[in-house]
Amino acid sequence: MDLSYGEAYEAFRKEVQAFLAENWPPRAEAAELPRKDQVDRFRDRAVDAGYLARSIPRKYGGSEQPPDALRASVIGEEFRKLRAPMDPVGLGVGLLVPTLLERGTDWQKEKFIRPTLRGHIRWCQGYSEPGSGSDLASLQTKGELAGDEWVINGQKIWTSGAQIADYCFCLVRTEPEQPKHAGISYMLIDMHQPGVEVRPLRQMTGHSGFNEVFFTDARTPKDWIVGERGEGWLVSRTTLKHERSGLMNVGQATGQLPALVKLARRSLRDGRPAVEDPEVRQKLAEIEGYMKANEYALYYRATRGRKGRDAGRIQLMAKLIRSEITQEVAKLAMELIGDDGLLAGGGELGMRERPSDNRGWVSSYMGSLGGAIAAGSSNIQRNVIGERGLGLPRDWAAQRSK
Repeated sequence: MDLSYGEAYEAFRKEVQAFLAENWPPRAEAAELPRKDQVDRFRDRAVDAGYLARSIPRKYGGSEQPPDALRASVIGEEFRKLRAPMDPVGLGVGLLVPTLLERGTDWQKEKFIRPTLRGHIRWCQGYSEPGSGSDLASLQTKGELAGDEWVINGQKIWTSGAQIADYCFCLVRTEPEQPKHAGISYMLIDMHQPGVEVRPLRQMTGHSGFNEVFFTDARTPKDWIVGERGEGWLVSRTTLKHERSGLMNVGQATGQLPALVKLARRSLRDGRPAVEDPEVRQKLAEIEGYMKANEYALYYRATRGRKGRDAGRIQLMAKLIRSEITQEVAKLAMELIGDDGLLAGGGELGMRERPSDNRGWVSSYMGSLGGAIAAGSSNIQRNVIGERGLGLPRDWAAQRSK
């Protein structure tokens, strides 16, 4: 097995390194600019050079590069080494933009994609409702057409980032007389309007990333539907495809292992460093094995993508594997910390931080519980793998509920 990128890609790596050496960190003429202006300036140059927004057409603010998973991986590795800004983090770039490119109208693409890529507008996702989580098609938020506007009433829950979002891409029932899957439309809704109330949900980490959202006669223009009226379920499949199959950078696959080993070295078990305990060493080896298997799966996916081939069932497994590994790491960390975890204090761990102390590990453990639910619970992911990847029949209870 040859895990090298090859001569052509290593030459490309040198090009990326030269670009970064010239443009990040900012040179003297840009160093006095506000941080946001520095980031915008760098991203513009990176797009022009073909390193960011690679799959986005130039007329919508992207660099319009041909798909190449290995080039994308090289770019990610080199940008992360220098902590150089990449595409803005958020649901807009990762989920809505590819959905608009596949299903949106020309005016929707022109209005929303460029400012989303620049980070000038932020999005949240209005899918789950109380009583409509895994059975998303049972949602009850409704939209009624009044002239040239939709009037929206209902509630969403577990809405990440709603308290800072400018817009929401939302599933709304517009055809109540149709079967539940056929009666939904995919709408874009302005969050800064009367009739939209956001209530943050405080988590046990101390963080309030999730929210309840209440729509009371909120309005959105008639043509702010992505796809056709009543096709929201099909459009949402496009969004979920991107949400569940995001390719983790190969270099991140084993990223938590050094911190976990370091914790095992400084933690004590029976008066000795925990890393000397055979049971702990065995568990560390198991976790490293899972991480390495995931790393090689990512190499496989990247290679298949480079050749224009589908990765098959391995791609369906990505989200489940990520959740499982994260939980195994967090559980072992909590075992190593032991009673000291009770003294770790509150606070939260940033989304991109890695735990480095007891407080961080406790927060990471708490967050890992939610990670096994977000973007489809682990049980749902196993159903997806079984039904779509292995061709197994649908769950009996699901068939019965039709």
